[in-house]
Amino acid sequence: MNIPNLLTMSRFVLIPVFLLLYLNGNPITALFIVLIAGLTDILDGYLARRNGQVTVTGMMLDPLADKLMMLAVIIALLVGKVMPWVAFAVMAFREIGMIMTSAYFHFRGFKTVPANRLGKMTVVIYYLAVVCLMLELNGGITVLWCGIVMSYVASIVYLMKFRSLNRV
Repeated sequence: MNIPNLLTMSRFVLIPVFLLLYLNGNPITALFIVLIAGLTDILDGYLARRNGQVTVTGMMLDPLADKLMMLAVIIALLVGKVMPWVAFAVMAFREIGMIMTSAYFHFRGFKTVPANRLGKMTVVIYYLAVVCLMLELNGGITVLWCGIVMSYVASIVYLMKFRSLNRV
């Protein structure tokens, strides 16, 4: 296993750490864990591309780790009464749908669509929203909704690229 994939795997370990911290009244430390996860996400992709270590495993696990971490965060924010139910439902629907769709297509032998700029920008907006919400800053919900809209636009772009790449 290469270093980029190890960094990706570390995000799976950070998920329960985040949940334990946040749900036990340590939101600042939990936010620090989320930010570490975000940094490992940036670093693993950079190292994989720079060192020619892009793998199919990494291309599958990286977005899965991202989506599971984001699901953990939005569940915690919902439980902590920081996130509205509607935003949670819309976000969770998209994240779970992307996980299931990606797994289905992967196991059916279809080619994977790499991350694009819009998808990466969406993740940045999500992280900004999480920081605002966890620190109870004004505008957090607005930033979150911007990220949600961007995520659905990114999903449409991914679907179009997937269809083109796989001639479906």
